[in-house]
Amino acid sequence: MTVHPTHDDPVVAALSESVGGPMGSRAGRHRWWTPVRVLLALTAVTFALGLLSKAPCAETEWQDTAQRYSHMCYSDVPYLYSWRGFADLNWPYTDDEAVRAEFDVMEYPAGISYWAWGTGYVTWVLSGAPDLDDPARDLPREGTLYMAVNAVGFGAVALLTTWLMAGVTRRRPWDAAGFALAPMLALTATINWDLLAVVFVAGAVWAWARDRPVLTGVLIGVGTAVKLYPLFLLGAVLVVCLRRRRWRTLALTFAAAAAAWLLANAPALLTGFEQWKVFWTFNSERGADLGSLWLVAQQMMGPDAWIEVDTINLVSWGFMALWCLGVLVLGLKAPVSPRFAQLGFLIVAGFLLVNKVYSPQYVLWLLPLAVLAHPRWRDLLIWQVGEVLYFGAIWFQLGGYLEPGDGQPSVIYWLAVVLRIAAQLWFVAMVVRGVVDPDRDPVGREAEPDPVRGPAGHEARTPAPA
Repeated sequence: MTVHPTHDDPVVAALSESVGGPMGSRAGRHRWWTPVRVLLALTAVTFALGLLSKAPCAETEWQDTAQRYSHMCYSDVPYLYSWRGFADLNWPYTDDEAVRAEFDVMEYPAGISYWAWGTGYVTWVLSGAPDLDDPARDLPREGTLYMAVNAVGFGAVALLTTWLMAGVTRRRPWDAAGFALAPMLALTATINWDLLAVVFVAGAVWAWARDRPVLTGVLIGVGTAVKLYPLFLLGAVLVVCLRRRRWRTLALTFAAAAAAWLLANAPALLTGFEQWKVFWTFNSERGADLGSLWLVAQQMMGPDAWIEVDTINLVSWGFMALWCLGVLVLGLKAPVSPRFAQLGFLIVAGFLLVNKVYSPQYVLWLLPLAVLAHPRWRDLLIWQVGEVLYFGAIWFQLGGYLEPGDGQPSVIYWLAVVLRIAAQLWFVAMVVRGVVDPDRDPVGREAEPDPVRGPAGHEARTPAPA
């Protein structure tokens, strides 16, 4: 039986009183408007509102105007169209000296580079296949079209993500509404290409719920070729399989992930190994950057302060190792096997807490995992409010609108970073509470077995004494 949020979620139940109360037994019987179709429609509306917020930048053809910060409509996509050579249809992993002298190497993983290159070809065709050497080419107009082409693809990816999330726990399709209606989905979906990795994360959770470890591994592997963080889902696989001693499931998932990652990277590796390495060297050599606690600490120490990159790398990965050890202990000691989404969320959240940078769109990394790990609107809204505050603060900081008003470090910006992290930690605490006390887990508290415990099987809980 489908669980409806007006009966299951206190916030939704309270809001439903303004429209006649919780869902009745005769409601929702329209043959066409199934829960999944409603969720897809909500996703489309949310995504469309996000595109509307980009209108001020589109009207100026994504030029370097003050609007990109004052109207918070900035996106990397149209800028990189020309800055990375996609407007000239250059393969991102070419070692051609003339190309490399003119354009920087794409600093993202191979999956994103393939997509950016492919959509560049689509843009070129839709622009009338202009002469690449024509000095009169209208690159700003093409960049706007490139943004539109990518936005169409992002919209399809967002819809697919919702569909996958709605199918993770079949009796709870409405949990996916937390993704479909998320303010940060609207605000950040088109800033960069991060949404491409999100669909593979949702797909991996979906596949795991259907006892398909090979498909889970393939989706994690391809997702990691798009963005690094889906790799951390293997930690969730490890915890559940260790707990249940399912060594074959563990081996199949890890092997499939490795093979899929290697196959997805093969075109880049075979055509430009040195260019392929740029993603790894760029991130290893990167210092404290926007949105991170590292940058806040560095700025608080004064204008001449500098935290060495090696120190950041060492402390960050040391923290991450301890955090993962904590998740492992939590998963092994929990009363029942934690759900895949719970473990995946906790691991990715730990990585982001001490990462060198926290771009506004990084919230998308956590969004599907958070919604599936703890589908409670009160806590989702608390977390989203922290992210929205940070979203506004980072653009105003870059635009020089925060005190002291000249683009220098701002206490308001520091506070926004701290509040974002505090909101994230609040949600982490709610997920941990659900792991430690399964009766407080919104998904796992029903009497029927929980399908999202995945191929490692279910555990029967010993009833509490009366």
